[in-house]
This record gives sequence, C-alpha cells and structure tokens, in this order.
Amino acid sequence: MIDTHCHIDEEAFDADREDVIARQRESGVEAMIVPGVNSKSIETVMRVCRAHPGYCYPALGLHPEDVKGDWEEQLAVIEKAIRQYRKELVAVGEIGLDYYWDKTYKTEQQEVLRQQIALARELDLPVILHNREATEDLLRILENAQGTTDVHNTKVRGVFHCFNGSKETAQRILKTGMYIGIGGVLTFKNCKLYETLEVVPLERILLETDAPYMAPTPHRGERNESRLMIHVAEQLADIFGCSPEEIIRQTTANARQLFSIEK
Repeated sequence: MIDTHCHIDEEAFDADREDVIARQRESGVEAMIVPGVNSKSIETVMRVCRAHPGYCYPALGLHPEDVKGDWEEQLAVIEKAIRQYRKELVAVGEIGLDYYWDKTYKTEQQEVLRQQIALARELDLPVILHNREATEDLLRILENAQGTTDVHNTKVRGVFHCFNGSKETAQRILKTGMYIGIGGVLTFKNCKLYETLEVVPLERILLETDAPYMAPTPHRGERNESRLMIHVAEQLADIFGCSPEEIIRQTTANARQLFSIEK
C-alpha cells in the first residue's frame, strides 16, 4: 500500500513519529506522500522526508485554509521552496479551495490555486487538490487550466484528495484526467460513495489516510495511521468484486505512476 496523503510531519506524531513510521513499514505500507500546507510546514515536511528517503516523499503547497491577508508573502516563500527542492518533490500540494469555515478570502483562494496549478505545470509536477464545499469553482479552474496550453506543453495532472462527491462530480473529475483519492470516509456509516464509485475505474483510484485525521471505522476518533488503509481497501474490494490484495496492487501501481515513485 502507498498512502498518498499523510501528514506524518504534524505535531500529533511528534512524541512517537519514528515508532509510527516503523509500524507502517512492518504493516506493508510501502511509501507515504507527505503534503505541506503553509510556509511553516516546509521545514517539517522536508525534515521527515529527508530522514526517510525512499519512503516518505515530500509535496509543498499553500492550503486554502491558510490563505489569509498575507497570502502573497506566504505564496512567494512556498514557490521559492518548491523551485529550490524541485528534484526532491513528488507534487505541489496540498492546494485547492475550502469554503466550509470561512469565505472571507474566497477570491484570494482562487487566485492562489490558479498560480499553484500554473507552477505545477511549469515544473511538471502533479497537484494534490483539497476541496470542501467549493466543487464548482474548483472544477471550473481546473477545466479552464486543462483547456489551455503553456510554453511547457504540460497538462495538469494530480488527485482530488479525500473525495466524497456525486457520480456527476466524479465523471467531471475523470474527464480532466485526474485521480480520485479514497480514504476513511468510505467506511463511515451512510457513506454515499458506494454508488459514486460505480462510475470510477479502479485504475483511477488512490488510497490515502489524511493522517492523523479521518481514521476509518472501526478506529474513528483515534489518531489515523497509514496501515489503517487496509479497512478502506477491504471496502473497495467489496465494491469492485475483487480481493483486497488486488485493490492494493492496483492502487499502489496508480500511485507510483502519478507521483513517479520507483519500486
């Protein structure tokens, strides 16, 4: 298994991070993608990934919840770091739109997203997209970007992180060529993803946790860890009518392809 979205650098893991990573290795987790969220996380993401080369892979970006009045300064620092560490990075992220808590900087979030997508295209990196109650705006920005060409002639590629949308939304995402990230929400009671995933091929699905958040059933309320993706794989196996081993094999291959992770 590859966890394509794990915040192992965050404070929740400070007391036992090395033990946690060792436990994931022993449980069959082959790699983790570690996304940044703001300028402060540049240091924490790069430190943990450099301590575990070939296992923890860094991504850097400005999360929409961190887009505030100083967004231009924040973005400049993060862009500089992305360019500086380009050879080590596997993605630009976590980026996107989030209107759930606060719409004060809605316009600024959209501008930050456009700029980070453009940077990802320039540097030929995939994007890790966060979306919360902003589906239409996010898809519009992505579709507009996909409909344009740049001097580098690269397409936007990446993953919709923590997907929990409708069939119609999934179909629009698939048309852009993006992958769909599935995590613990699939195991929650009354989850509506079972019907949505009828239109999503397994070749376009990635496993993820969003650890330390979003632990799957039967671990809800606990700190999430990458090894708990097995519960998501089991649910996906039920949906696709195959074994959990096949889910793990295909989603691992998908992750390696998108993020250019070699065996």
